[in-house]
Amino acid sequence: MDNIDAQIIRILHNDAKTPLKELAAQVGLSSPSTSERLKRLEERGVIAGYTLRVNHSPIGYPLRAIVRVNPLPGQLQRVQKLIEDTPEIVECDKVTGEDCFVCKIYLKSIEQLDLILDRIAEYARTNSSIVKSSPVKKRLPPI
Repeated sequence: MDNIDAQIIRILHNDAKTPLKELAAQVGLSSPSTSERLKRLEERGVIAGYTLRVNHSPIGYPLRAIVRVNPLPGQLQRVQKLIEDTPEIVECDKVTGEDCFVCKIYLKSIEQLDLILDRIAEYARTNSSIVKSSPVKKRLPPI
């Protein structure tokens, strides 16, 4: 991956809808050359897809929580299935350390958080934090 590939990735990360012609102009290549680079980045798995960022507040989910989950002995698979089947859990990582899962949850209310945690509490210990703000938005690592 060279400097131009890195530029392409940064531009598309900021706006995945950037038209090919504009992308090509920004990186100083022709549209066909830029298109070929995009195709190679996709084939190599560097670009895994193009996504949409949604502001969750206007669609009724003004609260976010981070929940760390530590399954009780013998309950790991059950807890993972509960997490997978809870649509409000929009992202979850299986991690090392004291907890097994770290989940990102979008919520309509604190009461909704209680309902979700109650379903999990039978099989795991949880520790939750309400997100106040996000000083660092999702970003690329240095490339």
